[in-house]
Amino acid sequence: MLRTICVAAVVVAAGFAGWSGWTWFTADQTADREVALDSGRRAIATFNTLDYRRIDEGLERWQRVSTGALTDELRQTEEGSRKQIEQARTVTEGRVLDAAITEFDPSRAVVIAAVEIVVTPDGGQPVTKRSRMRAELVRTDAGWKVGALGQIPAGAV
Repeated sequence: MLRTICVAAVVVAAGFAGWSGWTWFTADQTADREVALDSGRRAIATFNTLDYRRIDEGLERWQRVSTGALTDELRQTEEGSRKQIEQARTVTEGRVLDAAITEFDPSRAVVIAAVEIVVTPDGGQPVTKRSRMRAELVRTDAGWKVGALGQIPAGAV
């Protein structure tokens, strides 16, 4: 009888330990996903926001939320981007309407987002555009950064 009670106690303890470990693991994963999603939302809004009167600030913000090949590309195309922005003379303000994580592991996440972009030409009326974006995030020592960014074409699933 004592042996049965001891075996039952060990089984219950092992079950509790397993359940506790799983609960802790999934809670930690959920928190990591939320941080990645929030970082992705902010970065996507940043990449869709730029004021031609403050080009350097905007380009610097883009580089701060990017990493790897995307940062390299931004640096390589900075002068051309600056000229295009100066010629366009627009202010854009991006706002993420909704976003979700489609892929996640502890070092990488993919965020898709519906974005509203208000484009105001110098001396003109604002025009609201909508876009869908896909951002590949990479966990760095400084937090989640965008390693690749692109639009999702209309009709893509």
